Amino acid sequence: MAKTVTTRLPDEYVMDLETIEKAEKLDTSSVIRRLLANAIAEWKKNYAVEKYRKGEFSFGQVAKFADVTVWDVPDLLKGRGVPLNMDIEEFEKELKTIRWKQKKRQ
Repeated sequence: MAKTVTTRLPDEYVMDLETIEKAEKLDTSSVIRRLLANAIAEWKKNYAVEKYRKGEFSFGQVAKFADVTVWDVPDLLKGRGVPLNMDIEEFEKELKTIRWKQKKRQ
């Protein structure tokens, strides 16, 4: 279900939105929805990576919260300068769990 949300925007944001509208040939609502969807997805990735860095999220939890595949997590961490917090045994255990869950879904 969709919900109407109103907000006040600085003039600079409105001008930028108008620029995007013209370039993308979209209406204001479509532009805002697209930008907001991208911003939310990016926030979720940043949040999950930060939780992982602090040891509060596991590898799998990062993938689930950030809505990415487990195969994307190493690149996500690397792109944000966060080292993989697991040794090879832990990594293999995670992979076995992931494979088991994938088989279970099929």
